Amino acid sequence: MSDPTRPSLDAAELAALEQKTEAAIALLERIAREHVPAVLASSLGAEDMVLTDLIARHALSIGLFVLDTGRLHEETYALIARVEAHYGLRLQLFAPRAEEVEAFVARYGINGFYDSLEARRACCAARKVQPLARALAGKRAWITGMRREQSPTRSDLPQEQWDEAHGLAKFNPLADWSAREVWAYLRRHAVPFHPLHERFYPSIGCAPCTRAVAVGEDPRAGRWWWEHPEHKECGLHRRPVLTGETR
Repeated sequence: MSDPTRPSLDAAELAALEQKTEAAIALLERIAREHVPAVLASSLGAEDMVLTDLIARHALSIGLFVLDTGRLHEETYALIARVEAHYGLRLQLFAPRAEEVEAFVARYGINGFYDSLEARRACCAARKVQPLARALAGKRAWITGMRREQSPTRSDLPQEQWDEAHGLAKFNPLADWSAREVWAYLRRHAVPFHPLHERFYPSIGCAPCTRAVAVGEDPRAGRWWWEHPEHKECGLHRRPVLTGETR
């Protein structure tokens, strides 16, 4: 099995990557200028590390935060410390409220998220969705590392949209990037990245809900692998609303 984290891009592909990088920088600069305060919601995955590097490299006034669900991989916590040391910055962590987690466990059991879609969504709500709402309170924009090719639920992902649930702008600067381009950027700029990526974890979330993928599997096949593909969202990302669109 070839290593997808070490792509070899030809001259045309590298030129295309340079153009996309310049476009992403321009978008991030506009966000920092026109949507103060803005934040990057980082899962510390490959895409978020590209964005972290661009923000830090260009000294953009964009905050960075991580949702510490309490069940992340040990490698994820180690990467938080590594990123902070590498860039000389502090990542803000938002944890779930103890009473919310206790209520989930009391109703569904400690690992009840395996038992039903309802239970899994309830766990994500307590550990991710509610902390995200606190992280975005008072912000004018948030940035994600989502890409169109990641899953069927993201195939029509725009670069800019309105987040109706939180009442602010939402940006996906890497929406049209390929996985090869993400990894080419990380390798070219020596950006720190999650070690599980080299063990065939293209998408990394909570430890109990993430596994490695096999040859030919969808990049998000390792997330909530016991569920149907159309259900594989945690609730952080609702259906995109394009700028100017109404419901």
